[in-house]
Amino acid sequence: MQDNQQHIQRYEEDEIDLKELFRTLLKNKVKIVFITSMITIGALIYAYITPKIYEARALVEIGNYKLNNNNNNNNNKAILDNASQLTKKLNILFIDMFKNEKNKKALISSISIPKGLKEFIEIKAESISNELAVKEVGSVIAYIQQEHKKVLDDVMQRRKIEIANVEAKILNIKNRKIPLLESKIELRKKALNDFNNQAELINNNLKKIESLNPSLAALKLMEKRDLTSDIINLNTLIMDMTDKKNTLATTTINKLHETKLLLSSLLLPHNYKNTKVIGEIMTNDHPIKPKKKLIVVVAFITGFILSIFLVFFLEFIRGFKDEKSLS
Repeated sequence: MQDNQQHIQRYEEDEIDLKELFRTLLKNKVKIVFITSMITIGALIYAYITPKIYEARALVEIGNYKLNNNNNNNNNKAILDNASQLTKKLNILFIDMFKNEKNKKALISSISIPKGLKEFIEIKAESISNELAVKEVGSVIAYIQQEHKKVLDDVMQRRKIEIANVEAKILNIKNRKIPLLESKIELRKKALNDFNNQAELINNNLKKIESLNPSLAALKLMEKRDLTSDIINLNTLIMDMTDKKNTLATTTINKLHETKLLLSSLLLPHNYKNTKVIGEIMTNDHPIKPKKKLIVVVAFITGFILSIFLVFFLEFIRGFKDEKSLS
């Protein structure tokens, strides 16, 4: 029974306290409205006098070039730059280095890799106008394209050198190796002709001396055997040299011509793609900053809460002073 009475008493005290709070709010409603209005109006003025900030952004595809092989696979290409390393470099050059620069009308706000797009980077710029923001993004793109053009030019130059080397090899085969082999073959053929004449002479002599001088005939037979071996070796050598000459004149030169043709085809413009913007640099007619509605709403809520706090605080001070004067 006593517990129930205490509970009822607490409930009545709470109800009294709540009524007192509402009375305090109603009594000071003018102050609350005034403070809230002042803060809201101040925020509204701030939102309108703060310079408008516009944003431009571009999705940039990193360039590539076709690799030096016979595969027609679409993935048969080399990317001009690593997206991760490129973004780090650009962040240093175009964001970090300008952090402390004041009164800059346009700045790069972000350079990042879009999620799931490893061969692309996204560039964002902020400025007091769309035109300046676009120009700022364009300066970054121009820098990237200039650097990547150097890479493409270097690749093209290397391929031109490779073509020149292939042409030099073809000329070397035609003007030096083949004539040298032909000259050696002619010399071997002359030597072979001499050996054949010697062999024929030995055969004729053997018929004459075979019955008259058997010992001399035996020596001639040994000489004939050595000469026959030399003739066989010389014939083999001539055949090998002729085969080598024919291989150089046909297979080797044809392969070099194919290599030259491939390298020449790789010099065609469509095999080289510099870094480019996908579509165009995008802008918005509405500024991204300041967010007027958000500023006003936040200011209104903040002002309302702050005014209530001030009212209760002032009431607390007044009550404290009244208690002190009564005592």
